[in-house]
Amino acid sequence: MPVYIKKFRDIVLSDLPLVGGKNASLGELFSRLYNKGINVPDGFAITADAYWYFIDHNQLRTPLQGLLGGLDCENFTNLAATGAAARKLITEAHLPPDLSAAILDAYKELSGDALADLAVRSSATAEDLPEASFAGQHESYLNIRGEQALLGAVRNCFASLYTDRAIEYRVVQQYPHNKVALSVGVQHMVRADKGCSGVGFTLEPESGFRDVIHLAGVWGLGENIVQGQSTPDEFLVFKPTLIRGHQAIIQKKLGKKEKSMIYGEAGSTVNEDTSPEKRLQYVLSDAEVLQLARWALDIERHYNKPMDIEWAKDGITGQLYIVQARPETVHSRRNPRLLTEYEIGRKGECLTQGEAVGTHIVAGRARVLASPGDADNLQKGDIVITDITSPDWDPILKKAAAIVTNKGGRTSHASIVARELGVPAVVGTGDATSKITDGDSITVSCCEGSTGFVYRGAAEWAEKKIDLGNLTLPKHTRAMLIMADPEKAFELSFFPNNGVGLLRMEFIIANHIGIHPMALVRFNELKDEKARARIDELTAAFKNKKEYFITNLSQGIATIAAAFYPKDVIVRMSDFKTNEYANLIGGKPFEPKEENPMLGFRGASRYYSDLYTEGFALECEAIRIVRDVMGLTNVKVMIPFCRTVSEGRRVLARMAEYGLARHHNALEVYVMAEIPSNVLLASEFARIFDGFSIGSNDLTQLTLGIDRDSSLIAPLFNERDEAAKAIISMMISRANTACTTIGFCGQAPSDFPEYAQFLVRQHIDSISFNPDALFKGIENINKAEDALGISTMEDLSEKYIS
Repeated sequence: MPVYIKKFRDIVLSDLPLVGGKNASLGELFSRLYNKGINVPDGFAITADAYWYFIDHNQLRTPLQGLLGGLDCENFTNLAATGAAARKLITEAHLPPDLSAAILDAYKELSGDALADLAVRSSATAEDLPEASFAGQHESYLNIRGEQALLGAVRNCFASLYTDRAIEYRVVQQYPHNKVALSVGVQHMVRADKGCSGVGFTLEPESGFRDVIHLAGVWGLGENIVQGQSTPDEFLVFKPTLIRGHQAIIQKKLGKKEKSMIYGEAGSTVNEDTSPEKRLQYVLSDAEVLQLARWALDIERHYNKPMDIEWAKDGITGQLYIVQARPETVHSRRNPRLLTEYEIGRKGECLTQGEAVGTHIVAGRARVLASPGDADNLQKGDIVITDITSPDWDPILKKAAAIVTNKGGRTSHASIVARELGVPAVVGTGDATSKITDGDSITVSCCEGSTGFVYRGAAEWAEKKIDLGNLTLPKHTRAMLIMADPEKAFELSFFPNNGVGLLRMEFIIANHIGIHPMALVRFNELKDEKARARIDELTAAFKNKKEYFITNLSQGIATIAAAFYPKDVIVRMSDFKTNEYANLIGGKPFEPKEENPMLGFRGASRYYSDLYTEGFALECEAIRIVRDVMGLTNVKVMIPFCRTVSEGRRVLARMAEYGLARHHNALEVYVMAEIPSNVLLASEFARIFDGFSIGSNDLTQLTLGIDRDSSLIAPLFNERDEAAKAIISMMISRANTACTTIGFCGQAPSDFPEYAQFLVRQHIDSISFNPDALFKGIENINKAEDALGISTMEDLSEKYIS
């Protein structure tokens, strides 16, 4: 017996053939997860049975079949005319009276005393392939109120089964048109027009890293995210520490949120400019981010797979809702063990840049397109340049080698399609259509971090195929990474590794903060008006200047710590030299001028000095937040350029004063072994620090008396020099005697197999490599351990036992 109406509370996933994927998912959420505290707007589904009843009542099967039988399925030359004619047949037809009555009865029951505002959404299903995905092919209608408006929206949803993109999609996927039906979901409209809305993934959408939840949101209705009209706020929440009850937001990125979609006249919406004040506000509080993340985690556990969700916040009640959830279909199907690395070489002028989607490089001919109607101008392998994309672009984008847009962010339609197609995209450039000329030869590069670039002409690049399954980590010597850029952390986490042996804080300060910490602490003393204006601009969204530094530094460190959790991540406190610090915004007044900054006011000596200690306090507070608030206790701290034991004690005392007491919450503090005094007094340093890391560059220059900044004597610098190796051997031996861990950071073990063998022979605990040298370094360590034989390795293991 046909079922025309099915309430969400009665729908589960197995009802998918009757109500389509979207409604089946909503019903599953409402009926199975509502009791876990997850808010889902109530509603009902008008079923596929109802759709076929409507079609047969109006005798539409034959005329629809006739229209579609005349479609040019090769070049789709008559697609627009065919689709328009099919939609007209449906919109001019009438709903059977008993079906209309059933729909209105369900509406009244859902509404209660007053007729509710509704969201009316399409949910297609195929008879023979009910699990087929038709996401984005059909229409949804918001701000629907009243009986006639609802019935009209239902008929329009039925008609959207024949949008041009839906017709072409079925042809390409070889789904018979007469086997696909459309169910309609009718649910309470969340007043996000007065609040905010967005999307979420239970993995990181670029790399596929599984241990984070990614949320994005804009003011108003969520269509602006998908359409790319607004660059959203973005939040990353780390699952393992969220589960343990920590404030696990490891990253917050303030979006421009250029537009806010609100209600217009009944049945319509209006896109208005977001006010400057709201652009500087996050759409969600930290508590709301964590609430949504916990819901996302429960949904993922229920489905037992990575999920793609939609959420909304009612601006009247302040209540959060989940309004959709579906399995994530891009990264969950990929094998992260198979990688292609791209490295760009010679390149032309940079024409524009934006957010990078993917990690590929592509060269080709630019096609500047104003709308999907320009499809005839696009040839397979061309690069699409346009203002913005929508689902109407889907048939066209399948020909594109890359996509570049003026508008949009990482969760926009263009980004989603690029990931699905496996092509690079640069989105949110702001000026691509004005900077790139139709027909230009260009290169799109997304392999240079989170920023994507478009270069003039065909660039040169190298590709390297890597099967990570063929790489085996050494048995005894830990192979670790040298890291600096948080934007590469999730991607690099898939590499075989034993953690991060050196996280260079300076990169985060220079590239993600840009301001001298003392210029933030003593902003009122700053005389440089240009610097003051720039600092005001950068810190506008923060309650105070210090918070800007602490937040950005803690999030950068936390992103890397989360990517490699629970493995060790050893963070070196800042080791800029005075000339480097002076180049930060507002830095010059706070830095002395030195003849030889390499040997001057750097490292530990800064941390307790009145010239910098307030800046060091900001660094310590950032680390404290990462460990104690976010829960990333795999972070260890390392002190650079510590000249004397007494200086080490002063630094540790100052750290304790700033909330980073050694061994509190299991905090370990290491020291760089990069000065001969560290080697000569290794046993004394071992009493106050928990481990050493050999900085081979500084230790070599100070052993050989070479200023490595001097080009005149640069050829003399050689860490394989016998004297340099002798002092390194001495350092390792003394650390072993003190039963203290000792690592090595440097290039030589990857470049020279014999150097790796030298370090392994000395019983080094770990060797840290730059990412581009990691694979060669692992190979060299494995060869060294094999060459030294099992007995040597057994001797080595005694240290770990002791």
